[in-house]
Amino acid sequence: MNSKSAFTWEKAKQVAEQIVFNNLGEHLKDIEIDVLQGSWPGLTYEKMAEQYHLSVNYLRGDVGPHLWRKLSEALGEEVTKTNFKGALERAWERQLPPHIHSNVKQPKSPLAELPFPDGSVPLGSLFYVERDGLESVCYETVVKPASLIRIKAPKLMGKTSLLTRILAYAESQNYQTVYLDLSSVERAILTDLDKFVRWLCLMVGRKLKLENRLKDYWDTEILGSNDNCTVYFEEYLLPEIDCPLVLGLDEVDRIFPYNQVIEDFFGMLRSWHEKGKISEQWKQLRLVMAHSTEVYIPLDMNQSPFNAGLPVPLLEFDHKQVIDLAHVHGLNWNDTQVKELMNIVGGHPYLLRLAMYEVYTAKATLKQLLQDASTEAGIYSNHLRSYLEMLHSEETQGLKEALKKVVTSLEPVELNSMQIYKLHSMGLVQQQDNQVMPRCNLYREYFHRVL
Repeated sequence: MNSKSAFTWEKAKQVAEQIVFNNLGEHLKDIEIDVLQGSWPGLTYEKMAEQYHLSVNYLRGDVGPHLWRKLSEALGEEVTKTNFKGALERAWERQLPPHIHSNVKQPKSPLAELPFPDGSVPLGSLFYVERDGLESVCYETVVKPASLIRIKAPKLMGKTSLLTRILAYAESQNYQTVYLDLSSVERAILTDLDKFVRWLCLMVGRKLKLENRLKDYWDTEILGSNDNCTVYFEEYLLPEIDCPLVLGLDEVDRIFPYNQVIEDFFGMLRSWHEKGKISEQWKQLRLVMAHSTEVYIPLDMNQSPFNAGLPVPLLEFDHKQVIDLAHVHGLNWNDTQVKELMNIVGGHPYLLRLAMYEVYTAKATLKQLLQDASTEAGIYSNHLRSYLEMLHSEETQGLKEALKKVVTSLEPVELNSMQIYKLHSMGLVQQQDNQVMPRCNLYREYFHRVL
């Protein structure tokens, strides 16, 4: 076996992440992996700084030394930018079959306990697929004063996974971060603006481990709910931490149906973003929002946060990314096999990972999986049935007939704007101008059969 030719960057990355986690109990940060990848072909820190849009002093004086020190401790030998390849290759060779002798305990295979693809991808996971530099753009943006990042994609496309990585990067810059999932907020709170912004203030304070002082700052006689919330941030929360704060709001679509809240709340977020252009205090706040689609209730363009900041649309994986994902799953698929799977599920991250999990764990062959994909016997039956139940609910009245129209047509079809909004946010259709078509053949085949 020619180990020199077999030891690729992907193997080096897996070994590095695995060795650090097994020996230090922590994951490599995204920026550390970036430096490792840049060092693989021998890029200088200057070139990497230019490529990743970061400060060269930050890479050379902070990230690099921490990375090499971390690898040195994990590998039990001195590791530098110039010798790390050999050190990682030796660690990789120690994991090869038993005929290669080693006095070092062999780490557990990264695929020994392949996680079921459910929910967001954890930090440091081998199964997170980067999207052509999108992460670097987000990291560069979140460190800018008063920045606003808007992650937009249908459900199960990776919004939360990206959001948590942005927050993790901010933490690496010694920023305070708060993650709030609005899908968990009770409806009674969401339908009352004052309760909702009080909830926001309380939760942010708790995440920052600050005392609840709402009674001291809330003036219901003179100020409105938005003004009280703004005062609480401006006079208490932001001064108390005295460093940048990144507020990550996930599933903000949850507010869209509530007219009595949406305009005032999003108008307040937009005003905070604008305040950051002139106020030193508000420059410290950075906002990251994740939502499934555009808000369908018209907002004043000067009061909406959805036409400001950095828009980050998450697209489906392309052919190369799917091949890389298959390899990380231990599947040596060729182009034909990848195309066969993508012909059914497209580049949908969740649907791809579920298929790869089933094949790797030998629960199904790719051929059988594709044959049964849209049936009740297939691996996607629970996923598809959950959509069917949603279409039969009162909240989605009229969508069943709309989707039936879409899946029975070989051409993109026109629907009214509300139907497009709801079906797209559910992830069932993709838009082409003002028309829609099924997001993938899996959905076309299943819903053509059951509707």
